[in-house]
Amino acid sequence: MRPRFHPRLINGPFDDPGLYIPFLFENRAVLFDLGDIYALAPRDILKISHVFVTHTHMDHFIGFDRLLRLCLGREKQLFMYGPRGFLKNAEGKLAGYSWNLVENYQYRLTLHLTEIHAEHLITKTYHCRDKFLTSKKTAERAFNGVLLEEAGFRIFGVILDHSLPCLGFSIHERFHVNIVREGLSALGLETGPWLSRFKQALYRQSDPDSDFEAGIGGQRQKRQFKLGELAEKIALITPGEKITYISDVAYSDANEEKIVEFAKDADHLFIEAAFLDKDSAMAREKSHLTARQAGELAAKSGARQFTVFHFSPRYLGQESLLYKEATEAYENLS
Repeated sequence: MRPRFHPRLINGPFDDPGLYIPFLFENRAVLFDLGDIYALAPRDILKISHVFVTHTHMDHFIGFDRLLRLCLGREKQLFMYGPRGFLKNAEGKLAGYSWNLVENYQYRLTLHLTEIHAEHLITKTYHCRDKFLTSKKTAERAFNGVLLEEAGFRIFGVILDHSLPCLGFSIHERFHVNIVREGLSALGLETGPWLSRFKQALYRQSDPDSDFEAGIGGQRQKRQFKLGELAEKIALITPGEKITYISDVAYSDANEEKIVEFAKDADHLFIEAAFLDKDSAMAREKSHLTARQAGELAAKSGARQFTVFHFSPRYLGQESLLYKEATEAYENLS
């Protein structure tokens, strides 16, 4: 069974944080955190539809300029989310450039920026054609933990403490649709774009008795099926995948309670581990986790797999100690 999401950290454990999540068989990706993204190929950056920023410290937000530069002159809708103060900080970046020539662009970029508060979300839209001038119109809606909801998945956010509001994120597939190749062959069907339409119909919980066209003969021919009957023959439905991302948080009772609940039963938890436990006083002063704390949080949340990252440069050449400490803490509580 091939998962739909294929998350990977953009940089090494001592470099800027960022989790790139491309979607299988789709020309699309989402991004958790926006530090230095030069390690991503431009073609991969251009797949990004949504960006979720934990907070706007430089190492989590400096990639904004790179992303913006690559998207300029393209017909693209880009959605970005961040904590309290995010709109002001993004507007400051946009105001730092001159936009007098953007009227020459044939294709126009639009930014949809959302600021996350405890009980509500504030969204503003910025158009390249309008020189990204600050929008006076805002859209506000209640925040119940869900930031993005589509047919096949949802993305959740939680507000944590890093001596300022800092966000954690989870992407949770509703369920996973695995295509049974033997079933395709038995029906004389071929793989192709129609399978994406098929999966979307299942995610939307379309009427099983509705008609659905499947492709054969290199997609030049079509065969008609009832959606439910086709699903019985070629689809294996399994529980959806959950990926959680936690970076830059203080170790406190409040944060621990939130993280353990938020990351509960994650298939893969990406969690910062800035310091070794022997330097826990420094971690506390800088509002970061130690490797031991990261491993314990992974175990308490029931994460099936976890990856630590965002190591302090004081441990260059000693990263094995951080991995070892986190792994031992996880295994001791699992």
